[in-house]
Amino acid sequence: MTATPIKQKYDIADISLAAQGKQRIEWAGREMPVLRQIQDRFTQTKPFAGIRISACCHVTTETAHLAIALKNGGADALLIASNPLSTQDDVAASLVADYGIPVYAKRGEDNATYHAHVETALDHRPNIIIDDGSDVVATLVKERQAQLSDILGTTEETTTGIVRLKAMFNDGVLTFPAMNVNDADTKHFFDNRYGTGQSTLDGIIRATNILLAGKNIVVAGYGWCGKGTALRARGMGANVIVTEIDPVRAIEAVMDGFRVMPMDEAATVGDIFITVTGNKHVIRREHFASMKDGAMVCNSGHFDIEIDLKSLEEMSGEVKQVRNFTQQYFLQDGKSVIVLGEGRLVNLAAAEGHPSAVMDMSFANQALACEYLVTQKGKLEPGLHSIPTEVDQEIARLKLQAMGIAIDSLTAEQQIYINSWTAGT
Repeated sequence: MTATPIKQKYDIADISLAAQGKQRIEWAGREMPVLRQIQDRFTQTKPFAGIRISACCHVTTETAHLAIALKNGGADALLIASNPLSTQDDVAASLVADYGIPVYAKRGEDNATYHAHVETALDHRPNIIIDDGSDVVATLVKERQAQLSDILGTTEETTTGIVRLKAMFNDGVLTFPAMNVNDADTKHFFDNRYGTGQSTLDGIIRATNILLAGKNIVVAGYGWCGKGTALRARGMGANVIVTEIDPVRAIEAVMDGFRVMPMDEAATVGDIFITVTGNKHVIRREHFASMKDGAMVCNSGHFDIEIDLKSLEEMSGEVKQVRNFTQQYFLQDGKSVIVLGEGRLVNLAAAEGHPSAVMDMSFANQALACEYLVTQKGKLEPGLHSIPTEVDQEIARLKLQAMGIAIDSLTAEQQIYINSWTAGT
């Protein structure tokens, strides 16, 4: 079925920012050698010829390289923003002006605009959806049943999105394959741990310019994002406290050398709070009430619901913008709580997101997952599918090669030994 013509070819803040955006895109590309090699191959083989792809991602310099790789591979690609505060307007302008990729994203766009862009992504009648939180897929399933026959599959690289896809499958409404990019080793080991860890602290420092050394930093959640954030905070000299609901992860945090306690206790001693759970209202009314005067809260989970800002507003008599991306809520009891990045992703709201070196592997997974959906058309069952191990290994091999690092290979004798039960000890 052909796509519905989209009246407006883009919806961005300022096309005149294109030159600045192109320069920044090129700079990011210096540390994305794996995706560049994939793009070079795509340019030759055109795996996406005749394929429409709608991508809902953070519109950053790194995402630009994914979009360019898909287009060079023959895709009719369209990009919308997955977060109102993560869009880099100059990048959006360059993708439109320099690379001919339709972009529908404005930094600071309101919810109505975001939802309109989701509808635009679906008006494109995509065969493949690249999602970041599964909003596009959820809207498709709820509102666009007639388009399901167009879909080859979707790719998802956030923990939140994977949780939603699992729920859709359990409810019997996910009727097409979904590639679980988030759980690829070359994604979560590096993007979630090293990318989130570094960029979260970068966002906090840019928003506040405070010294982290000696501060009590509370990290809510000890998944891969939480591990990276806690590790980097300790490296900056902070006293790190972890809160968890999973007993295994809690034990791991303890044995990694962190203090572990419930949020009710942590709220009374924390100076800075960072949520990385993907869940709702991790910090809420009772926690605000017991926090120190001037405590700072921020989020590096996917959506802006981890911090219960509605309750904080109800508890406050005044809200003051004290710095860029920094709001001070004056509580009625005389204390104040400081919110960074409006409770959205602080690493993208107040900084530039993950370093391109880690996004190189994440977006390599996205690009190859899209190719896999095309090559396996009609062969994959509905539901979640892991990135094939050989793809994960190849991405790691290419990254090592680009870094000039060589590793060992098994000898013939070793191959026989690890694959046989008769070789003995």
